[in-house]
Amino acid sequence: MSVSISAHHEDMVPPEIVSTVFYSATVSDTLAILVAEAAHGGQRLTWCNEGAVKLLGYGVDDVRALPLDQLFPSLGGGELKLLLRRERSARMTVPVRTASGAVIDAVVMTTPDPSGRMWTMRLLSTSNEQERALRATADAHERRFSALTERSPVPTLLSEQGMRLAHVNDAFCSLVGLRAEQLLGTGWINTIHEDDLDGVIEQVAAALDGDEVEIQARLVREDATVRTTVIRFAHLFTPGVGAGFVGTIEDITDRLAFEAKLAHQANHDPLTGLPNRTLLAQYVAERFERGTGALACLFMDLDNFKVVNDSLGHTAGDELLVEVATRLRSTVRPGDLVARFGGDEFVVVCENVDETAAVALAGRVSGALATPMRLGGVDVRPYASVGVTVQTAEHESADELIRDCDIAMYQAKAGGKGRITVLDQQARAEARDKLRLVAELRDAIERREITLTYQPIFSSAEGLPVAVESLARWEHRDRGPISPATFVPLAEESGLISGLGLLVLDETCRQIAEWDHLLGPAAPPRANVNVSALQLDDNLPSQVAAALERHQLEPSRISVEITESALMKDPECAREILQQLRDQGIELAIDDFGTGYSSLAYLRRLPVDCLKVDRSFVAEMAGGHPEIASAVIALAATLNLCTVAEGVETLDQAAELTSLGATFLQGFSLAEPMTGGHAAAWFASHVETSR
Repeated sequence: MSVSISAHHEDMVPPEIVSTVFYSATVSDTLAILVAEAAHGGQRLTWCNEGAVKLLGYGVDDVRALPLDQLFPSLGGGELKLLLRRERSARMTVPVRTASGAVIDAVVMTTPDPSGRMWTMRLLSTSNEQERALRATADAHERRFSALTERSPVPTLLSEQGMRLAHVNDAFCSLVGLRAEQLLGTGWINTIHEDDLDGVIEQVAAALDGDEVEIQARLVREDATVRTTVIRFAHLFTPGVGAGFVGTIEDITDRLAFEAKLAHQANHDPLTGLPNRTLLAQYVAERFERGTGALACLFMDLDNFKVVNDSLGHTAGDELLVEVATRLRSTVRPGDLVARFGGDEFVVVCENVDETAAVALAGRVSGALATPMRLGGVDVRPYASVGVTVQTAEHESADELIRDCDIAMYQAKAGGKGRITVLDQQARAEARDKLRLVAELRDAIERREITLTYQPIFSSAEGLPVAVESLARWEHRDRGPISPATFVPLAEESGLISGLGLLVLDETCRQIAEWDHLLGPAAPPRANVNVSALQLDDNLPSQVAAALERHQLEPSRISVEITESALMKDPECAREILQQLRDQGIELAIDDFGTGYSSLAYLRRLPVDCLKVDRSFVAEMAGGHPEIASAVIALAATLNLCTVAEGVETLDQAAELTSLGATFLQGFSLAEPMTGGHAAAWFASHVETSR
């Protein structure tokens, strides 16, 4: 056996050390070492040391002529291949036949050389029972480990030395579509995507140094498809062999695809496929730089979209929205974002355009949308009101830019359908102030800062107070008093009317209960509460009942006032709700009667108790025109209803209304609205005076 060593290579072991080790191994009688070599389709022994001669009893020349199957008489062809692997070291406890024909148990450890054609074999006799038992236990552990690994559904790699795989399980083979023989050694590296290979090698190196690491890497299957995985490497050290690793692989391809699908669904409109409101806000925020004029927004609202839905159905409406989305995509510039803001509203976001270019784009969009399309057998021309806003130095956030664009669209809508409007700064200021006022109103309702005043209502016959009307008041801490004519419509527009109405109802009931406690029989017998048209739904009867029960009041202590216009929006629905209130014992009044459109046929069928004569008709009486007030009072009398004349400003008006037949009177000339505490004192004083 010869050894060739380059004396000039720094990585090679110095020849004198090799010679020393080789000599020691040769003459050692405690280490039994043999060398086998593949030749002529089989393996044969080519060398042994003194220890092997001593253990086996053969001479050196005899060993060179000894077939392996004679040395290991119990090994079949498959077991011999396992012992003499080309890719990895192997270890078995097997019977070994000696020169005398006796068989001894020995641990055989084989290590292939880099060529995979020559093996060093080390034999360790297990001559006593204890050693055999220990060895059997170790072998059993190894078999269990192999069985567990091979049958595990988790793709697993095992290296006992460096990058070379000693083992790979069936799950990994299935993952990459290759056989184990193609992956052992360094074959598994070919499955790593070339762009991820450096990272994987770096992590393997860290694992060989003792770290536990992981990396997301793509694996290329045999059929060229790619799977995305997370590979976790753990350090492994095999005595007598060296540092290796255990790699477990998690295939996250499907999970990533599912997450990507969820992300797309969360950020896109399912009908049109356009980015939705969330992605629009994110897109603008990412590009918004304060103080620059880099962005422009077009806000579009389809005109008469409701008509399409109502006349042709929602399927036709959806078809129209999809067609609009398609036209928008094909009309805007490359790179512009088209989003569906909601309903029939769309937004286009452009970068690096001035106002002129933005308006020109809005014109092209309007023209494209107006091309006729056929829906349900009808030719439809979609028109849109378009608001245009270009970013200015005044915009402090992306939200402000989108909000201003929305305001511009409403300006366009207010000016007439199918218009294009660039944001008007005065309107912008007013809209922003309105938004602030809505927020402040919401806070005022939540903090119960909306207070009530109570205006007495008098019987025209006796001149005695018989009720009060609850009137909501808002004293803004900075703006001062804000008229109900301002904040009630604002509450209706912004969805706050329900909260405001419940506050008024509850506070009125609470105040009545307090008056009862303070005044006893002198307390106001009844309070009239105004209800918005938007409150007129199935919830109203239960809400009124709950408020009465909460403050332990009889239903007769409350009268609900609803405007004429609210009743006429859906008379049948209104009649059902009013009937439920009536069944509870609640009195009902129609407020501002005569100012809206009424159907006298419906009026006769509505379960109401009273008509309130609007203050405008009462005011006309001062100019010598009592005709309408007189007609309303007469109509009520015909229908067997009582009347309350509002806005009585003079005693002459009170006298005239009384002579016309008005049942009750209400106005500044009789009593002004007052707080709950002042009302208590007023009623106490009035009762004392009337005795």
